[in-house]
Formats: sequence, structure tokens, C-alpha cells
Amino acid sequence: MAKQRVLVVGGGLAGLAAAMKLAEGGVDVDVMSLTPVKRSHSVCAQGGINSVNELTRQQGDNEAKHLDDTVYGGDFLQHQPPVKEMTDWGPRIIDLMDRIGVPFNRTAEGFRDQRRFGGTLFKRTAFAGATTGQQLLYALDEQVRRWHAAGKITMYEGWDFLSPVLDDDGRCRGGIGQNLVSMEIRAFPADAVVLAVGGCGLIFGRSTMSMACTGAAASRAARAGAIYANAEFIQVHPTAIPGADKLRLMSESARGEGGRVWVPRKPHDPRDPKQIPESERYYFLEERYPKYGNLVPRDIATREIFSVCVNDGLSVDADKQSVYLDLTHIPRAELDRKLGGILHIYEKFQGVDPREVPMKIFPAVHYSMGGLWADYERTPAGGLVPGSPRNQQTNIPGLYAIGECDYQYHGANRLGANSLLSCIFSGLFAAPGIQKAIGSLKDSASDEKYDQLLRGQRAVKQLEHDELLKREAGRENPYLIHQQLGDVMTKAATVVRENGQLRDAVEKVNDLAERVEKCALSDTGNWTNQNVLFTKSLRDMFPIAKAILKGALARDECRGAHYKPAFDMPGIDADASPAEKRRQAEEWCDAFEEKNRKWLKTTIAEVDGQGEPHLRYEEVDTTIVPPRPRLYGLVGAEIIEEAWRDRQAKHASNGAKATHAPQPVGA
Repeated sequence: MAKQRVLVVGGGLAGLAAAMKLAEGGVDVDVMSLTPVKRSHSVCAQGGINSVNELTRQQGDNEAKHLDDTVYGGDFLQHQPPVKEMTDWGPRIIDLMDRIGVPFNRTAEGFRDQRRFGGTLFKRTAFAGATTGQQLLYALDEQVRRWHAAGKITMYEGWDFLSPVLDDDGRCRGGIGQNLVSMEIRAFPADAVVLAVGGCGLIFGRSTMSMACTGAAASRAARAGAIYANAEFIQVHPTAIPGADKLRLMSESARGEGGRVWVPRKPHDPRDPKQIPESERYYFLEERYPKYGNLVPRDIATREIFSVCVNDGLSVDADKQSVYLDLTHIPRAELDRKLGGILHIYEKFQGVDPREVPMKIFPAVHYSMGGLWADYERTPAGGLVPGSPRNQQTNIPGLYAIGECDYQYHGANRLGANSLLSCIFSGLFAAPGIQKAIGSLKDSASDEKYDQLLRGQRAVKQLEHDELLKREAGRENPYLIHQQLGDVMTKAATVVRENGQLRDAVEKVNDLAERVEKCALSDTGNWTNQNVLFTKSLRDMFPIAKAILKGALARDECRGAHYKPAFDMPGIDADASPAEKRRQAEEWCDAFEEKNRKWLKTTIAEVDGQGEPHLRYEEVDTTIVPPRPRLYGLVGAEIIEEAWRDRQAKHASNGAKATHAPQPVGA
């Protein structure tokens, strides 16, 4: 038997963590990355990475509360065992990153500094200025380069993943990749393929994501039979600055360090913001959510900013939507020490010093909570079985998904600074199971008997490439279709969703999907042909775009980032008598229980041969933290919470089980 190998696709935090851990276990690894590894999208993460720490423990924090904040913030839509394992690993991951050289900010006493992020009341976020993702990525890259120098890891930077290769039994035996410079198409034999390929923000045209975040690699896995889950849950970050080319993130760390969001009470007030008195400023997040203030979860902050600008007409500018994110009350030295990275971005692209003038920001597409379905094996205590081959494996044996491209950890809404933790955790935790899985195989994908399979799949992709180059000029323009797709998706499937708009969007996207198959190329060359690479990626955006729209159209509720005003559950009458308030609270809880019976489920999309997703639903494991109403800022929240507690106590005394532990799809 030839020596076994693992192909890791993606050079961000998840991919590098998995590659490092596999190499440490003696496994030979190929790392394929669309960009140079140090340019992977993880480098753009700014604010920090979450975990419980000694400081927060002294304040009453623990891993169970981190778990609770995560599933509560995610509206209970994620399976809880993977989240529990991730939060339990958090402190060890921070210590590991510290040991391998991440320059975390320190207090004057030399301890790691911490900041607060949205959806939590503890300073649980470690950070390296406002370039945390870059520092984590560079530290992991150094470790991977060590194994590269030792011959355990081979780097393929500047390669596009075209498809997984499956044998007759449906097991993944490798992948097909294309070099971005020479345009060579090659088969990569692998006994396991690990997809760490990030999100799909470019489906929306412009987003805070890198221009490489098309979702194409995950879509190609879905076309090969991998399940795609919870596609409709797209996070729109509350604070970004618009640009003609893309939208640039202003990290949640700005609010974590004391930044305040406000608008003038007078619409489009022309005065210098620093000349507007406090009494004439509307700090709407602080007024509406006194417990969390400017650090409510992202879906809440996004909707409030959108509502203040669109519904209340209080945008700072008359010609574009924006609110102020104000840091001017914080000392300059403190801002430079903790937020220098994002302040430089704002100053460079807006030409204004945010230390002196409040920033103008507005929500932007930022993250995909959904992704490729991934399995797990749970312990009786509710965590995960270390080293299980099921952990992070898709429904295709031998094909794994980690990082942002998997759906496991964030439910309906991701808490800020949990993404870096989930990426590193999923990479590190999956690796031993992958090693165990390939160790149980009786052969290797590099054996001669798989040569014909790999050569055949390579030939198919070569033929598709050649036929695309030969298409007649003057047909559909891929760049125009991408622009139109982005416009449709942004209008219908971001902050506020309405069924009529979603139905129209489905029709328009179906029409665009037909047109994309007729695209012709302006560049037909065989060297560094970006035109053909973009057109292929554009074609593969459509299965995910359709899954987003179909999932959103079918889900008639409000949950996390998925907000349909027609199905919102408003609070109770604040002026009613105590008895009437209690009656309304009981009715509210009845409606909440009915909603969960119907919609506390994972959306499962299976893509057919024509790229069309078909939906079904899977139960969610909520056995650790029972679901409860998410009551940020709701009128009558205290009474509803009291009614809900009484109801749950009654269920418990009657021996009723409100939670369940389903068998995962791939069990």
C-alpha cells in the first residue's frame, strides 16, 4: 500500500490548525490554498478570540456560561455537544496560541488583556490590537512552515479546488485542483479531504469578506453530494464602511472598548457631530437595551441600526444610510494601542481621523452561519468523543468540513469573537479523528488501482475548462451577472426578509442561473486567466444562493439573523394590569413553544445534478441548555421570563422532556 496522505483545502486558521495537528501525528499533508496562505481571509479578523479565563472566572464566569451565551445568542439552532466541546477547549486554545507566539495585548502587570464582545456580560475576548486574525494566522503559518521544511506538509498556494473525487462506494479519494498561473488541472490523491474554504459573501456582491470568498468550493462539494445546512442564516455585521469595491469592517472591538453608536435626534443634522449636545443625541442601543448597551448581539444591533435609518428616518446623511460610531471620548493613546488596525483602515479609505471625528457606519454582509453539514459523536456527558472519525465529517465518507464552511457552531447568529475560536478548535479537534479514519483503511488513494478514477475525474474537469474557453464571444457577461446576483440577494435576503420579495428573488436567481450557463469569456488564454476562474466560481455560487433563498422563504419565523417582520413576536402591553400582563405572557409562551415545535430544526439542502437544492429538516440536540425565549429588549421581558420559568418547572415536575438528542444525519 502506498503511503497515505490528507488533502487540506484552505490556508486560513481552520486549515492550518488541521494541517499542523495532522503533521504532528505523522500524517503527510497537502495544503491547497486559493491565495497565498498569509492572504487567507482569516487575516481580516480584527477584534479577538473568546474563551473563559482567570479574570472572568473571578467574576463568576465559566465554560458553561460561555456555552449558554453561544447557544442563546444563536437562538438554540446549533447542536449543543460540539459547542460545549469548543467552549471547554477555549482556554487551552488561547494558551496554545500564546505559547506559539501570538502577541496578545497585555495589561501593565503582564497578564493577557481582555475586552467585552456582543452577547456577553464578561470580558471574555483576548486580542492582539485590532489585527487578531492576522497574528493568529501568522503564528499558525510558522508552525506549518516548520512541518513543510521537515517534509511532512506540501504547500500548493495559488490553486483552485474544483471538486472532490468519489469512488464507486461514495468515499472521497482525493480532489481536483487548478493552478491559477499555469492553468494546469491536476488530481490530488488523498485518503481524506478536509475543506476549510471559508464563507460565501461574494454571493451578495459586496461584503466585508475577501474577494476570494465565493463559496464555490463548498458548492462544488454540495454538487458532489455533500449536504449543505442552514444556508439562510447570513450574518450582517452592524458596523462597516461602504466602498465602491467592497464593504470594510469596523470591528466589534470598537464598541467593546467603549465606542458608542448614536444618531442626531434631528434627521440629517448638518452640524459637526462634536458640536451636537448630548441631549440632542439618540444613543438608541443604550436606551433600548440598557443591560447590554452597544454590545447586544450582532443581529439585534444590525436590525436596530437599519430601523433607525430606514424606518425612523434618522440617518446621519440624507443621501446614504449611516449612523455614528463614536470613539472620540477615548484617549488617543488607548485607541492606538487597542484599535490601531481598524482606525488605520478608516483613515485610509475615508480620509478622516476617527480619533477626532465619529465614524459613519452601516450594516454589511459579514459571515455565513450555515455551511456544509458535519457530523459528530457525543459522549454521555454531552461533549464530543476525542478522536472519533465522525467528528467534522460530512455525509460523504472521507470528506470533512471545518471552519466557516461548516455549520456546526453558530446557529442562527454568531457571537463576535467566536469565529476564530471555532476555526482553530474544529481544525485541531478533527485531526485525530481523520488520522484514525485513514489508519483504518486497507488501501491508499495513491495506490495504482485508483489511478484511472483520478485521471478520469481530472479529464472531466479539463474538458469542461476547454469547452468554456471555446465558447463564442458576445454572449452573457459573467461580471454583469454577478452584479445582478448580488443586487437580488442583498435586497431580498439580508437584514429584513419578506416572502413576496423572496419569491421574486427565487425567480430572478433561477433566470440568472440559466444565463450563467451561456457565459462567454473575454480572455481565452491559457496563462493566468482570471476570467475563466471567475466564471467557474460564479456558476457555483448559484446552488448556495438558491439554498439561501429557498431556506429563507420556507422558514416562516424570526430566529437570529433570519428576520421576517410578518412573523415577529412582539412584547406584551406595557400598560395592562398585572393579571392581563400575565395572561399575555402565557399566550406569548404558547406561541413560542409552537414556533419551536415547528422551526427549531436545521435546514438540510441536498443539491441535485442540475444544481437545484431540495430542502428537508433535522432535529437539533438541545439536551444541555434547554431552549428559552431570546428576550433582548422585549417589552414585558421580565414577565415573559417568569412565565417561562414557571412553565419549565411544571414540565420538570411532570417528568416531561422539552429537549431531545436526535441521531445526526450521518449516524
